[in-house]
Amino acid sequence: MTIAGEMLRTYPKDLGGIDQQKLTTCIEACLECAQACTACADACLSEDMVTELTKCIRTNMDCADLCETTARVLSRHTGYDANLTRATLDACRMACASCADECERHAGMHEHCRVCAEACRRCEEACAALLGAF
Repeated sequence: MTIAGEMLRTYPKDLGGIDQQKLTTCIEACLECAQACTACADACLSEDMVTELTKCIRTNMDCADLCETTARVLSRHTGYDANLTRATLDACRMACASCADECERHAGMHEHCRVCAEACRRCEEACAALLGAF
């Protein structure tokens, strides 16, 4: 069992019927995506054609921030606000879709963009799956 799964399992109160597997998968996907986006932005900064990657860098940074925030929101259950959680998940899903689209444009030339796009798609799918469970 992962740390995210273990922490959810040990929460002392009822999680209100939220699918724990989808929640765990989403938290883990958000954290993985945030790391991939951070690393991709850094790699883009090291490329010789950095000026052509400006949008990719910006999109990576925005996506990483939203993924980290979403993972933190999903990890808190005391005083839970379903509307805020849904809005956060939807923003993360959209950021991941946008970042994946941008990274896919560069994936043929930059392997780090391909890896990042895949992480973004997994996170986008995990957010959509959890949104569908509400």
